Amino acid sequence: MYPSDSLSDRTSLVQLNSEVRNAHLELLSAHCATHQLRIHYSPDQLARFGQAEVLRKSAEAAGALYDFYSGIAKKIPGAAPHEVFPKLTPVQIAQGIELVASHLRAQRELYLPLARPLNRKQLEMLSPYFSAECLERIRVVELHGARVAVPDFYAEARAMGVENLPQISHLESVTFLDVIVFNETFTDRGMFHGLVHCVQIKVLGLERYAELWVRGFLRTKTHYTVPLEVQAFSQASRFLRPVPEPFSVEDDVRQWAADNRY
Repeated sequence: MYPSDSLSDRTSLVQLNSEVRNAHLELLSAHCATHQLRIHYSPDQLARFGQAEVLRKSAEAAGALYDFYSGIAKKIPGAAPHEVFPKLTPVQIAQGIELVASHLRAQRELYLPLARPLNRKQLEMLSPYFSAECLERIRVVELHGARVAVPDFYAEARAMGVENLPQISHLESVTFLDVIVFNETFTDRGMFHGLVHCVQIKVLGLERYAELWVRGFLRTKTHYTVPLEVQAFSQASRFLRPVPEPFSVEDDVRQWAADNRY
């Protein structure tokens, strides 16, 4: 069934890890969609009113995925144990919010001289979802073999006992206000995800965005269940559907803010 237990060819290794990353992103999208169900409905409500066949198939798929990945996890050397989050003081949380906001500002200034505007093809692809004003001010950077550095404040966060921080170098893209930096090269998914964050920052303001991100992370314990990330993942998945339907990202962001979904 498998070509070999040993993958020594570099091309094979690159292909394997590319497929691993793609599967990971699809799983994050599914996790985000499921998290939205979890926070809006109880298991009893879903079982009573949800479409039974869809729910059964979803449960079977989730069970099969759990068996597959948990089997792999047991074979990974030096797997880290599950971390317990500390209870931070209001002062520590405020410090964390300021660290995140300051980091985003500083990285924006660092990467802006290297950045370029979106090209005509990208503008046409994204115009059904974002305003012309938004797309015109966005700048992008492709690192081509490099990775975005781990933030300096991670050391301070870990000193407070906060673990499970986002693995910045493994993300497709990282958004610094209106500059989107790609680990390696441009991808449609990474572009759309990053643009959603740009809109969130514009609508909410940087300080409020940083506060919602930090509080969401401390509440949900993982970065991909932070509501700001849930929205970015889910909207990128909508964009990538085989037959996508245009929608306004800014309208969705404003609606989420009005509904207190962040």
